[in-house]
Amino acid sequence: MKFGIYYSYWEQEWSADCLKYVEKVAKLGFDVIEIAAHHLNNYSPAHISEVARAARENGIALTAGIGPSREKNLSSPDPAVRKAGRAFFEETLANLAKLDVHVIGGALHSYWPIDYSKPVDKAGDWARGVEGIASLADFAGNLGINLCLEVLNRFENHVLNTAEEGVAFVREVGKPNVKVMLDTFHMNIEEDSFAQAIRTAGPLLGHFHTGENNRRVPGTGRLPWHEIGTALREIGYGGAVVMEPFVKMGGQVGNDIKVWRDLSNDADEAKLDEDARRSLEFSRFVLG
Repeated sequence: MKFGIYYSYWEQEWSADCLKYVEKVAKLGFDVIEIAAHHLNNYSPAHISEVARAARENGIALTAGIGPSREKNLSSPDPAVRKAGRAFFEETLANLAKLDVHVIGGALHSYWPIDYSKPVDKAGDWARGVEGIASLADFAGNLGINLCLEVLNRFENHVLNTAEEGVAFVREVGKPNVKVMLDTFHMNIEEDSFAQAIRTAGPLLGHFHTGENNRRVPGTGRLPWHEIGTALREIGYGGAVVMEPFVKMGGQVGNDIKVWRDLSNDADEAKLDEDARRSLEFSRFVLG
């Protein structure tokens, strides 16, 4: 396993520049930095090259995460929206390839955060999502990128809420580079058993996010980390384990994640760094 962190842990906006965090996460001992792909297409070619160079020089691998907007939803009933989604993903995946990214995870098959004031059509969104991901998979595969479909809790999405649903969806897509993505925060809400959910995903598990029940760094809450680590080892998981803590209020990140109180204990950047470093040590011990 390789261990990483989502750089938005330190930020309030998804559009924040990831470049300054590459060296930071390397110094903290991480193997991977996960970047938000939302605004990657706004980076200049020179800046993309600079990020790629920094990652190489610091020995850091990059993974990507995204929650597509409603206007770029591959499962939309509107053909024009699905077309816009396809164009967005093709541009984004091409830029990710320039960063030597081989994994992108998130609600790729849908959009995020879901607007539940609108009618919910799970069956229709499922069918259109399968079609959209299946049609995109070969494009991604030719770039060496795995599409990892995140299983989210019921408050953030309605299509895939359990590992069992994630596996069924991926099998229906039927492409070798389309995988399941699990996240301990969402699993804590939806799954009967962490271990069974991981075993259900088995060889289809392509990406794994960690975070406590309240989205603090792993090792500071009440999740059964030994159970989670045992199950990951049982299935022979060798991918990235990326912690995705969100502890600060404010900005689009705080609004989308619904952080309504300071979960960091008023930490400054140095304390955030130290909390991440300690959590990495804990994660390597209990999961790896």
